[in-house]
Amino acid sequence: MIFITGPLFAGKRDFACRILNCKAEKLARYAVWDVQELAGQQPLEELAERLAAWPVVIATEVGGGVVPVDAKQRADREAAGRLACLLAQRADTVVRVFCGLPILLKGELPE
Repeated sequence: MIFITGPLFAGKRDFACRILNCKAEKLARYAVWDVQELAGQQPLEELAERLAAWPVVIATEVGGGVVPVDAKQRADREAAGRLACLLAQRADTVVRVFCGLPILLKGELPE
C-alpha cells in the first residue's frame, strides 16, 4: 500500500494519479482519500487494517495550526493523527506531498 499524506490542496490526488497512471475520475477505483474523516467511526486498528487493503490511501494532515477549543474536534484530530501513524506503519511506501512536491518518507516510489 502507498500512503500519501500532506496538507489540504497540496497536490496529493494529482500525485496519486501520476503514480497510478490514471485519470482523476478513475482514481476511486485504486485509491481511498480523506481517510482522516473516518477516524472517529470505528476502532482505529480495524480501520487501518481495512484501509491497508487499498493500493493507495490518501489522508489530509489535520494536526497543524490552532488547537480546537471543542473537545470533540480535538478528539477527532487526535484520532486522525493516530490513524495516520497506523497507516504509515502498514504501508510499503509513505509519501508526503507539500506544494505539489512528493517527499518520500518510507520505501520506494513505483517506476
